[in-house]
Amino acid sequence: MSRHFLAASAISLFLAVGLGAFGAHGLKGHLDTAMMAIYQTAVQYQFWHGLGLGLIAVTLKQYGDVPLLRWSGWLMLAGIVVFSGSLYVLAITGMRWLGAITPFGGVCFLLAWLLLAVFVWRQG
Repeated sequence: MSRHFLAASAISLFLAVGLGAFGAHGLKGHLDTAMMAIYQTAVQYQFWHGLGLGLIAVTLKQYGDVPLLRWSGWLMLAGIVVFSGSLYVLAITGMRWLGAITPFGGVCFLLAWLLLAVFVWRQG
């Protein structure tokens, strides 16, 4: 499982860099200031949580297949897809109803970090 999460982390970070560059260069002048800010938020959250997913992968490698860590990894990955994904599509298409989906990704992020914290706390 750690190998899968580490690969997903690397892919997420690769995409964050690529999408960030695309936003800075390819979308400049095509999106208004508000939509560009939304797009940048998507990139930032994808980047930080891609790193978080890598942290979970390394921790899984060290401690083995612990359910708390496995759930944390899946929630982190779901958060990246739902939170950042919905913001990318919202910024590019202007479909505002996607803003209703974004908080579900945020909840996934929160739960992922909480499960990681619980795991660490239980390790003493």
